[in-house]
Amino acid sequence: MDGTSRAAREELDRLGRSLREQMVVLITDLTVRVHLRRLSIGEPKVADESDPSRYRCSAVYQGDRPASVTAAGTASRAVSLLRAAGWEVTVSQEDDDGLLWTVVVAHRDGSTVRVLTSDDTPAVAFRGQTRALVLHPPEPAPERTPETLTPGYVLCYECDGLGRCPGCGGRGWVLRTPGPSGRRSRCAECATRKVCPICRGAGQLAIFDLSTYQRGYYPELEQD
Repeated sequence: MDGTSRAAREELDRLGRSLREQMVVLITDLTVRVHLRRLSIGEPKVADESDPSRYRCSAVYQGDRPASVTAAGTASRAVSLLRAAGWEVTVSQEDDDGLLWTVVVAHRDGSTVRVLTSDDTPAVAFRGQTRALVLHPPEPAPERTPETLTPGYVLCYECDGLGRCPGCGGRGWVLRTPGPSGRRSRCAECATRKVCPICRGAGQLAIFDLSTYQRGYYPELEQD
């Protein structure tokens, strides 16, 4: 892991710890029979399918408000706690399968906390996520260019010198369905090895090793 990746991971870990600390305060204050072992941030997960991918930490928890406290009282207390901690807070109403929820949404440093409570149920739901960060550096420059070819070699016709699998862009996976929520699958073209299956990552091919079929990609060689 290089310095940039390490710094990004440390920042994401810091955001994850800060998020959990705030959720602990809310859960402890707003619910009864608290079981904080169920509140786990866990390892960062992919937040979207951008290139390079961004990652975020998240956590969920569900508890019960005291029988003597209304949903409105729970929401009001959540707003007070979050604003006192420097969060920007909004409150709205949402209908979900016939249940009317009061939803408290708070934002700080790109992180988000949601607290959902309803008079139709004693349950109070807590959801939190950090902002998304790139944990790995962008894809490297091409492995080979016309200026950096080894004498007696040509740029790989499959990857054009990149050295990475053109089917997955060097990620080892492809999206089965498009969009931010699309699911990944293993790249069959490179068998998840990430490198170009023709040049094996070198970005170039030796002219003397080219098959008759492969030489067809290089009409300039027929002039030699």
